[in-house]
Amino acid sequence: MTICGDTLTSNRIVKNWIDEMAAMCQPDRIEWIEGCDDQRDMLRDEAARTGEIIPLDPVKYPNCYYHRTHPLDVARTEDKTFICCRNEKNAGATNNWKDPEEAYLEAASFLHGSMRGRTMYVIPFSMGPIGSPFSKIGIELTDSIYVALNMMIMTRVGREVLDALGSSADFTRCLHSKAGLDPDKRRILHFPEDNTIWSVNSGYGGNVLLGKKCLALRLASWMAWQEGWLAEHMLILGIEEPTGYVDYIAAAFPSACGKTNLAMLVPPEGLKSKGYRIWTVGDDIAWIRPDTDGRLWAINPEAGFFGVCPGTNSRTNPNAMATLQKNTIFTNVVLGNDGTIWWEEGDGDPPAGALDWLGNPWHTGKKDAKGGVIAGAHANSRFTAPLRQCPSASHRVEHHHGVPISAIIFGGRRERLAPLVYEALSWNHGVFIGASMASERTAAQYGTQGEVRRDPFAMLPFCGYNIAEYFKHWIKMGRTVKHPPKIFHVNWFRKDADGKFLWPGYGENLRVLEWVLQRTRGEGDAVLSPIGYLPTPDAFDMTGLILSKAAMAKLLEVTGEDWKQEANSVGEFFDTLGPCMPWEVRNELEALRRRLEPGENTDNHEQARTSTDKERITPTILP
Repeated sequence: MTICGDTLTSNRIVKNWIDEMAAMCQPDRIEWIEGCDDQRDMLRDEAARTGEIIPLDPVKYPNCYYHRTHPLDVARTEDKTFICCRNEKNAGATNNWKDPEEAYLEAASFLHGSMRGRTMYVIPFSMGPIGSPFSKIGIELTDSIYVALNMMIMTRVGREVLDALGSSADFTRCLHSKAGLDPDKRRILHFPEDNTIWSVNSGYGGNVLLGKKCLALRLASWMAWQEGWLAEHMLILGIEEPTGYVDYIAAAFPSACGKTNLAMLVPPEGLKSKGYRIWTVGDDIAWIRPDTDGRLWAINPEAGFFGVCPGTNSRTNPNAMATLQKNTIFTNVVLGNDGTIWWEEGDGDPPAGALDWLGNPWHTGKKDAKGGVIAGAHANSRFTAPLRQCPSASHRVEHHHGVPISAIIFGGRRERLAPLVYEALSWNHGVFIGASMASERTAAQYGTQGEVRRDPFAMLPFCGYNIAEYFKHWIKMGRTVKHPPKIFHVNWFRKDADGKFLWPGYGENLRVLEWVLQRTRGEGDAVLSPIGYLPTPDAFDMTGLILSKAAMAKLLEVTGEDWKQEANSVGEFFDTLGPCMPWEVRNELEALRRRLEPGENTDNHEQARTSTDKERITPTILP
């Protein structure tokens, strides 16, 4: 075994661990990743020679590359993902659990000799700005150049990270090997008590970029539980007013609810005259800590975007399309013989001589033997692009102290139930809203269309410990922080009787965010409903947007019988989470049920909290 280049650290703990893992995996070579441009170029050239990546047209897509994963390795594998802690209770009802000793032994049998004939790349990385009190350091060992190149986009990599670590043992030990890509032997293992992650027999980004969901959410949520902060599946968005003041919002949505689109929002024409500017801090993960000012502050621990391609276009997300024009890796999209790429609901027409994500000749409308239309790009095809290239990227991304959070937003995809936006009555009520989050399956998703899928805080696949204890932790955070953010729920997906969306979404969502920020300042017109504070129909600035009064009334409608059914469904879901469910969240459910009874809507609450004394127009609240 040879070591290529300099060993970047004198830290004996790091070096001994690498020696131990190398003895198990038996690579031919070990190469340290410094993160410099010259090394990146050499890695790209080497991967291009082996066919692991394919260079795209250098004029249309400078420094961009194409990659295909194995057909059986195209998404996160939740059934092969485990929390490996000593006490099974700490993993909770929503995680797969393995005894740590059993998990190490099984995975070691898959990893033994897995890197023979390959290079082990040593990737020192920082989640968060290097040296920030928010940040965590990890070292990933991998036999995949694809992983190394992606980690150089998604994290801060190199010698400076090791300098910050010094002689400390406080780093996350991340080991990955493609091995034989055997799906039956695929394991994504998290050992929170050892600060360790092992991944074997996968090459898909969500399973192998171990700084992302594995560290930044599953392990970090455990760390946050122990250390008194929050690791959340949230975007962070800054809204700058003409005065120059910027408010920051953190928002959590389940999949297919437009998180990345909201993070890169472009103000609509009707509001541009107000001079708003939008700043993208992050589109996926937020680490949130209480500060001495009594507020919650947040960073995005990532340095790049690992975004879904299908549906991303110049209408839905022009900033994303501008971001990925250079220095980007595209995975499992359509590849043209001219070195261009394409995906469904993207821009323009498919390229000539197209190959689909499997590498087969493809054209629009191509069908399989049963007459089904064959998609060119995989539904989970991805782009990996540097955040700094986003036109709306905030200068605060690299700030060691992060940004103060004024509002937290939860959301979901509900065709009938949830209004466009409502405000929680209190912090605990907001935690209940987050704990009961749900979306309805779309036709493009596996399962019964319209089926409600609970995804509390959008963290169901990512919470690294007992999710009922996670709810308790959120309740505790509200008591810890003197000035907690206000909490809201949004639903961009309400439909009319003909199945058409009532709200245009995308950039127009800024109208809703404007009201949210008004409410955080004690302004904004609202009325009380059984589910929380609703905006009045005239609360939004609708300049440049034509929407009928009937449509607005429907968007803000709260139907008692539907919400009673929802309360029952939430109660049933809570019952599945075990005996650790906090009483505060249970109390909020019972309080909702009481408010839904006739005559109980407003008995013990102020009618409205508004910025003026003018007559209110009450949203429709049906029995």
